[in-house]
Amino acid sequence: MSERHARCSCGALRISARGEPVRISMCQCLACQRRTGSVFAAQARFPRDQVHIDGDAREYRRVADSGNTLCFRFCPTCGATVHYTIDDAPELIAIPLGAFADPHFPAPRVSIYESRRHAWVGVPDSAERHP
Repeated sequence: MSERHARCSCGALRISARGEPVRISMCQCLACQRRTGSVFAAQARFPRDQVHIDGDAREYRRVADSGNTLCFRFCPTCGATVHYTIDDAPELIAIPLGAFADPHFPAPRVSIYESRRHAWVGVPDSAERHP
């Protein structure tokens, strides 16, 4: 079984994820744009029992446009978000793709909030798309 490693910018908050993600997605909602400081967020979701988290984290909760509550966990030293959970899917942990710093990580298979996507942002041709 494969194992991937993610971490914050300073390395104080680390994650090991075993196996393959159950979902790899990109979100163009305005809240994700603000949270990441980029034009979209990309993340992989893994079953909770396949994820090991090491290090302290602080939390930020918000209610998404969908009505779900999300709990983002970030490093108290460098501020990088390293994982988050969605209240209606407690069995999964989402990890931002950038935290893996792996240019060979598989592409997103789902793209959401396409109506808020910047016109110049490309989406993989094979991705399932949602307005």
